[in-house]
Amino acid sequence: MLTVWGRRTSSNVQALMWCIGELKLPFMRHDIGHRYGGNDSAEFKKLNPNGTVPVLRDGDGASLWETGAILRYLAARYGDAEFWPQDVEARAEIDKWAEWSKINIALNFTGPIFWRVVRTAPKDRDAEAIAGAISTFNAKLDIAEAQLERNAFLAGNKFTLADIQFGHVLYRYYDINIDRSGYPALKRYYDRLTARAAFKEHVMVSYDDLRVL
Repeated sequence: MLTVWGRRTSSNVQALMWCIGELKLPFMRHDIGHRYGGNDSAEFKKLNPNGTVPVLRDGDGASLWETGAILRYLAARYGDAEFWPQDVEARAEIDKWAEWSKINIALNFTGPIFWRVVRTAPKDRDAEAIAGAISTFNAKLDIAEAQLERNAFLAGNKFTLADIQFGHVLYRYYDINIDRSGYPALKRYYDRLTARAAFKEHVMVSYDDLRVL
């Protein structure tokens, strides 16, 4: 049994839960962070001294933190050869796109765009900063678009861990009120993700309690 600490509205928790759902692993999740609090408690900091979510424990094992490390652990322990290959070169190809997604997609969307649009009151929003962030983000989406024009999924024609790291921000990207460029290959890819049961359950989650009005 996996135990997860982290609220379901956290994008990092959503990535983890999506992975758990795809691998069909049994789990128990505790709401921690934001309006639930608890991440600054001494008990939680024994699990993760950073006080951040998610945290995962597999059975009686040690607590794991940092989303990318947790995802690679689950992929290595429970994923099949398509999701996380044993072949070093094939696995590195997937890991390359997963790491790229974390650094270039998730980090360039969540703080610079999502926080400024959803988690900032309208009167305090900086339209120029948002536009600049979208321009920076689009330059990274250009790379994803080119890749998805050639492949059904980010690292090739099979669903892999790279799609978890990349795709978990796309529900919010397509849902929030921002200007979006065309990106037809990206939209086709997103539509494929929305047909996946685990994506629907763990990523397409309301973020209304994060809004600042």
